[in-house]
Amino acid sequence: MTAAPPTRCFARVAIPVPLGQAFSYVVPPELAAGVCRGARVLIPFGKTRRVLGVVLDIGNEVPDVPEDKLKPLYAVVDSEPVLEDELLGFLQELARYYIAPIGAVIELALPVIERTAAETLAKQEAFTVEKALGRMVLNVSALAGAAVPEKLSDQARDLVRYVREHGPKPIPELIKIWPNARAAVKRLEALKVLSVERVEARSDPFFVKVARDVPPELTAPQAEAVGRVIAALDAREKQGFLLDGVTASGKTEVYLRAVEHALEQGRGAIVLVPEIALTPQLVTRFRARLGDRIAVLHSGLTDINRHAMWRALRRGELKVAVGARSALFAPVHDLGLICVDEEHDGSFKQEEGVRYHARDMALLRAHRAGAVCVLGSATPSLASVALAQSGRLEVLRLPARAHAAAVLPKVEIVDLNNIGPGPGGNPLLSLTLFRELEAVLQRGEQSILFLNRRGFSPTLFCSSCKNLVKCPNCSVSLTLHRSRGESLQCHYCDYAIESPKRCPKCDAFSLMELGSGTERIEDTLKQVLPTARVARLDRDVAAGAKSEAILDRVRAGEVDILVGTQMVTKGHDLPNVTLVGVLNADAALSLPDFRAAEKTFHLLVQVAGRAGRNDKPGRVLIQTRQPDHPAIVHAIRHDVAGFIEQEMADRKEVGWPPFVRLALVRFDALDEARASAECARVARLALEAVPTGVKISPAEAAPLARLRNRYRYFFVLRAFDRKPLRDALLAVARTSVHRLVRMAIDVDPVNML
Repeated sequence: MTAAPPTRCFARVAIPVPLGQAFSYVVPPELAAGVCRGARVLIPFGKTRRVLGVVLDIGNEVPDVPEDKLKPLYAVVDSEPVLEDELLGFLQELARYYIAPIGAVIELALPVIERTAAETLAKQEAFTVEKALGRMVLNVSALAGAAVPEKLSDQARDLVRYVREHGPKPIPELIKIWPNARAAVKRLEALKVLSVERVEARSDPFFVKVARDVPPELTAPQAEAVGRVIAALDAREKQGFLLDGVTASGKTEVYLRAVEHALEQGRGAIVLVPEIALTPQLVTRFRARLGDRIAVLHSGLTDINRHAMWRALRRGELKVAVGARSALFAPVHDLGLICVDEEHDGSFKQEEGVRYHARDMALLRAHRAGAVCVLGSATPSLASVALAQSGRLEVLRLPARAHAAAVLPKVEIVDLNNIGPGPGGNPLLSLTLFRELEAVLQRGEQSILFLNRRGFSPTLFCSSCKNLVKCPNCSVSLTLHRSRGESLQCHYCDYAIESPKRCPKCDAFSLMELGSGTERIEDTLKQVLPTARVARLDRDVAAGAKSEAILDRVRAGEVDILVGTQMVTKGHDLPNVTLVGVLNADAALSLPDFRAAEKTFHLLVQVAGRAGRNDKPGRVLIQTRQPDHPAIVHAIRHDVAGFIEQEMADRKEVGWPPFVRLALVRFDALDEARASAECARVARLALEAVPTGVKISPAEAAPLARLRNRYRYFFVLRAFDRKPLRDALLAVARTSVHRLVRMAIDVDPVNML
């Protein structure tokens, strides 16, 4: 192939398709001025499709593709790059680390297309914009230096003065003050006193007026931690910190001081929380301190709200992004700080699509941006502890609660092998726990009961034929729900049926309800403690941001006992809660997962941390049938260091992370034999191509063998070093599989089911 003339230009473009490569296109001379790295372009793909892609790079070097096969770009979508170089480079490295399609990774950070761009593109032949956002409004601005004619009415003068003093305002806002503002603005525009621009309306669903707070006096450990983070910001160090602080030790105050300092430097910040439920609480605290300079980003937002936040960050109007894991991809200018609250939480791992871990990638983005990253937790993950032990993270400790009178709660074990149920007969409401609930009610204090299982009963069992009523699509039993009618539901695929009266297998009237979920505990409490005000917090009653309404009732003293799933263990600050009951500490320990003990320990310590956060002493009762299990023994002592030491020794002995690097390759198909065969075949091919230093386990059925009507198989790769593991995974990724089988590569998996 002959070399292209110097004026000929080519672009490599990432396209949102599940292919691990970018595609090359010719840049027509008339578009060359607008095509740049990070810009969206309209391109031909396949025989008839036109799609949007993002330019990764441009140049004059002819791609390694026959030139007659290259097609030209059709149009440039955006007037400026939608992805700055810092963010785009980070996304490319994320794609390499997780062996993920670059187009799918870039989609994580892309805004939905704006309406003005959509209207332009819709004129292109054979192209339809599926999602074009934004309610357009007319924004009124004062023209600098424009003289105000003397003949203007008093109202018109007031309107001009208002816009000059308060900045650009949308016409609907002006109409609230002056009902005929639209006509007045039109005259003032003609007189060249005001200008009118059609822009997209901004919306912020978390915006509420919050009274500014007064920063509290820092404890000595807080002051030391803040000082070290600020010093790193001032030196512009690429520094990572592990903020190891007991529950209620004031980690959020450290984040606030650090974000304030980054803003004083003119730099931006990202704050990640593990749950949407925590976002309103954190946003309120940040707004009380920082005002309205905050964008909220998480999956609970509408596309319009998310896009408005994205635009404000991209333009530099807002400098702080707060949200769940997707906020990691916020287009923050001059990023100076990333804080990850509750860094141990498993919800930072994305389990579908691009399987990234937001905590790990926060460290990567901060490093690439020359920023500071702070990982905070009362129960640090073993992965972060290992980074600290290797010197890659500096540890900052907050060993005591920030409130002077608050101390860690007293934790006791209730051995269910020896202690029977209280009134009502439910074995998960022991007599010991019931008596303590009564005492707390008499004192006018509040309690939290934690059970990580929603619904009324997790299983319907036939006493005649011993059959469990199972989901037809998944390898799990159906859960009985009663709060919204008698129904059986699958918590994986959402399959639901009316609860049967007879056994579906033998037709006998002998179905029994086994076990308890949060709904049954709530029902029992209302019967045995009729004066208590009982509320429930789980995904059945408070999905996403709706949980804040229930938590507000608890804070207002309208709830005596809050029963909930894992949602109650997060960083909620509920000052009047003095009792926490863990109804079944053994549930997570039985899972076939090498992290089962770590996850159980995290849950126990975190939920215990909800008690005694103010000046009233707290008490925690942990109900278990395994009182000698290390996770439980260390949890009752608040002994984080002791648990970490023992668990690290156990992991090292058997060769699990953080001492090895792990990847899991999953296969699923409607046909079980095909899924099994493809898994075994690819495992054999990987074994043949595997580099020295990588071990591959035999193919086997997943613990959750069937999910959403698809059979699941997997094999695991382990290596001490990242490079040989990556080489092995690349060999796997390049292997084609049967078109009816899906293969997914999960690097650093969190969910082993």
